[in-house]
Amino acid sequence: MFGLFKSKGAAPVEEDTPLDDAQASREIRYSATLVEELKRDHQLLFAAYGAIKEHFDRNDFAAVSQQLHDFRFDLHNHLISENVRLYIYLGRITSHDQEKYALVRKFRQEMEGIGKTALRLLKKYETLNINQELAKPFAEDFAAIGAILTERVRNEESVLYPLYTSLH
Repeated sequence: MFGLFKSKGAAPVEEDTPLDDAQASREIRYSATLVEELKRDHQLLFAAYGAIKEHFDRNDFAAVSQQLHDFRFDLHNHLISENVRLYIYLGRITSHDQEKYALVRKFRQEMEGIGKTALRLLKKYETLNINQELAKPFAEDFAAIGAILTERVRNEESVLYPLYTSLH
């Protein structure tokens, strides 16, 4: 699956790296396996989220810090893949249908905001093993991130992914 969850040693690409949508959309094609790949990513991310919570509940802050780093890396790679392979493709394919295009654009803009916020918070708490005063705000923020991402995944899988498969 493109090695998204395998190469933890590389640093994630900066969130504000501009993508050339016009060039990318000319080269991106429908993938019969994309939806399943993205859903598999979601399950892996939820499993990692659960593992982080378990380590936090046991006050194993060293493990939490390392897993937060890995989770942030994996989430960032998922967001890039989803942005390029799903949102840019859908934007191009739906450009003739204002309603569908507006829906895709709205989802993409929302995800950019959610993604930047989640990645920033995850990075902030990677130092939890050094600064345990972050534990209380971490618990609140991590729960909020989990709730937001859960709702977002539900919406993507029930609205965008069926749209993607229906347009091929």
